[in-house]
Amino acid sequence: MENYTYYNYSYDYDYPDYDYGRCVYINYLGVQLSFIYYFMFLFSLVGNVLVLVIIHRFERLTTVTNIFLLNLVVSSLIFISSLPFQAVYMQLSDWIFGNVMCKIVDSVYYLGFYSSGLFLALLTFDRHLAVVYSLGAPRLISQRCALLCCAVVWLVSSLACIPWMILYNAFHTPYNTIMCQEYPGYLTGMSVNHLRNPAFYRQLFIFLLFPLIVIVYCYIRIAITVITSKLVTKFKTVRLIFVIVLLFFISWIPYNVVVVLLTDDGTMTCEEYRRRVYAEQVTHSLTHIYFCISPIFYTFVGEKFQNYFRQMVVKRFPGLKKYISVDQAMPTESTQSELSSVMAHSF
Repeated sequence: MENYTYYNYSYDYDYPDYDYGRCVYINYLGVQLSFIYYFMFLFSLVGNVLVLVIIHRFERLTTVTNIFLLNLVVSSLIFISSLPFQAVYMQLSDWIFGNVMCKIVDSVYYLGFYSSGLFLALLTFDRHLAVVYSLGAPRLISQRCALLCCAVVWLVSSLACIPWMILYNAFHTPYNTIMCQEYPGYLTGMSVNHLRNPAFYRQLFIFLLFPLIVIVYCYIRIAITVITSKLVTKFKTVRLIFVIVLLFFISWIPYNVVVVLLTDDGTMTCEEYRRRVYAEQVTHSLTHIYFCISPIFYTFVGEKFQNYFRQMVVKRFPGLKKYISVDQAMPTESTQSELSSVMAHSF
């Protein structure tokens, strides 16, 4: 676990509660994780753009599910746009993009992070209505209501990013490096706490616990509905539901537990601080993985999107037609049983 060479020193920026120079590390772990960030960026960019292309070519953008899915994809793309900058920062342990980009990159990161969680909750809730209430679902959420929900999510997420835009700054250290992180600058300690503490609890309750409760509740209802139905493939569907919820827990919970339990109160030794940074970096990467793959996971596990993808491949490479089976006419909901149609189209 010796991933850092660190030097213990202390200096004062006139705000003793914000002693960012207490421990400085040569972040070898960050260098290794940065390559994962590059891979996540490329993989998610290709996957999410492919989802957008398929929705544009084969789907109606006016349906409630596709409205939520489209916004989730946009949110994911916003989120991953910050990853290359973070990767470079982790590799160099030096912020080279300037103060303005420091504020923009971190604000974009939080905007994508916050909105993705809420859009996942909306998409899951819409799926829950479609399965549990079957054909009555389209009447429960209208297109106008879906657009209004999306507007509220973007507004709430944007407002929640304002404290981080104020707090994050690029500043020089005595070791001729530049850091991009929370630095109060001209703010008083009390003003900083008024920004930081509410922002943290908003993140915890609104953008973590609330989506988590919604997602778990909806998938429990979906699982109960599927189990009590007479679908032959019900156990396969329940396993898929379990994987989705488990993936959500694995990705979200560890990082937030680390943040809550290992808060630096200024009394940590450099060794304890090193371990905290190690835990934060590893668990933080898990959250990135989930948000990068969630739109792809929510679409390509379904037979419909798989078929659309095969159609695109066969059209682009006709020679593969004899190796790839394509259903040219996907069945509509009126030609299938209610529940099986919903499950096939939603998963």
